[in-house]
Amino acid sequence: VTAAKMTSARGVAGPALIRPQRHVAAAHADAGRRAPAAGLGLDSADVRARMVARLRAEGVIHPLVLAAFAAVPRHLFVDPGLATQAYEDTSLPIGHGQTISKPSVVARMLELLFGAERAEVAGDLGAVLEIGTGCGYQAALLSHLGKRVVSVERLKPLHDKARELLAPMRNSRLRLVFDDGMRGHPPGAPYDSIIA
Repeated sequence: VTAAKMTSARGVAGPALIRPQRHVAAAHADAGRRAPAAGLGLDSADVRARMVARLRAEGVIHPLVLAAFAAVPRHLFVDPGLATQAYEDTSLPIGHGQTISKPSVVARMLELLFGAERAEVAGDLGAVLEIGTGCGYQAALLSHLGKRVVSVERLKPLHDKARELLAPMRNSRLRLVFDDGMRGHPPGAPYDSIIA
């Protein structure tokens, strides 16, 4: 569209006149050819799928690890002000001097629990002990990979935050414990996998 300054019969400048450059019918035809936007929100599986594709391109090969990353919405575990960065390969502050680790680091650690570079799916991780719940993101991922997960956090505000963030997921495989993880958690022993 173009705008032109109009002068009234009295010689006073008036509002700009907007003149369409194309016919309305052509505009409607263009709009009909456009595909509706999809997968643009942070709650979209497409956003997580792009993160998973990036992890795969960086060498993460275990299908169960990749599937867990596709299933767990990382943006729910970061500060709302940082949510737009949630699916970037970066660590982000979660408060109390702690961070949520980079997705690539978490993926590599989880893959190592399965046994170095093996991609074959030989089952789950069994009973898992996680030392350091933090915001709960890795615990949520582990709940997709193990039969039973006990996650121990020593900082009460982080433990409470993780409990709040994980509550809507209602995962019966996951148990959060407020304690010092240096002692492990003997009531849940023995463990098949331990991650810190």
